Amino acid sequence: MKKYGYGVDIGGTTCKIGLFETNGTILEKWEIPTNTQEAGKSILSDVAESLKKNMKERGISKEELEGIGVGLPGPVRIDGIVPVCVNLGWKNVHVSKEMEALMDNIPVKAANDANVAALGEMWQGGGKGCANVVLVTLGTGVGGGIIVNGEIVSGSNGAGGEIGHITVNPHEEIFCNCGRKGCLEQYASATGIKRLAKERLATEHETSVLDEDEEISAKTVFDAYKRGDKTAVEIVDKFARILGNTLSNIACVADPEVFVIGGGVSKAGDPLLEAVKKYYCQAAFSSCTDTRFALASLGNDAGMYGCVKLILE
Repeated sequence: MKKYGYGVDIGGTTCKIGLFETNGTILEKWEIPTNTQEAGKSILSDVAESLKKNMKERGISKEELEGIGVGLPGPVRIDGIVPVCVNLGWKNVHVSKEMEALMDNIPVKAANDANVAALGEMWQGGGKGCANVVLVTLGTGVGGGIIVNGEIVSGSNGAGGEIGHITVNPHEEIFCNCGRKGCLEQYASATGIKRLAKERLATEHETSVLDEDEEISAKTVFDAYKRGDKTAVEIVDKFARILGNTLSNIACVADPEVFVIGGGVSKAGDPLLEAVKKYYCQAAFSSCTDTRFALASLGNDAGMYGCVKLILE
């Protein structure tokens, strides 16, 4: 094993880059803007330039690098090709091949950003010590990553782990951002919880502390829930039932040792885990009822950690 590796988490606004020792110690991290002009044609060259600059400043030779891992906000096929990435303006970009050419043939591996985040949490985060992990990120949307026997489940089209777009309500009339209806994301994301709250308050006749909030959010709902507000308890109960039942179905396929919950909504902490686990245990297959629930611990750095783990496999 060589001494160093780079993790590059490319987003629609910024590229997060980290220099790591291959034992998992992060030495330095920084960001550069993601230039999506002209169909994102300069993104990889910008990253390569930043990496080379860091190597020069630190006196790191290519012989000391195990490789470069790259996380991307879209499906990545097993051959390293990104068929389409709307946030970057890409179509049919062979990330590994192009980055290796830019980096003097240093090995490069690429994967979906949610998948590498799951890999990072498995390696050094909330799933540390486990080889079978499902990461669920509850943010503006719902993302996910599935690790089985230490390996990312990406599937034939790179769409493995798209937990947020499991259909949980075939009778839903409102469209999800993906263009379908009834996705988990419409109920379990921050925006989904806000929507559940507004729907409940529109029919609620009892007084609730949520009535005092000018701008209802997932945070205000969970704050009220922790105070025992009856309406908030009903909203969180509905959210937890939908998410818990969905995770019980995922467990029948992936059988994880732990569900790691991340994203902004996860800041609600243990009360969120307890609410979801209650419904999970009620619905789970008997062999899966002991699955642990844990909070993600790497935050926005999870993708970089996972990118480095990717090149160590």
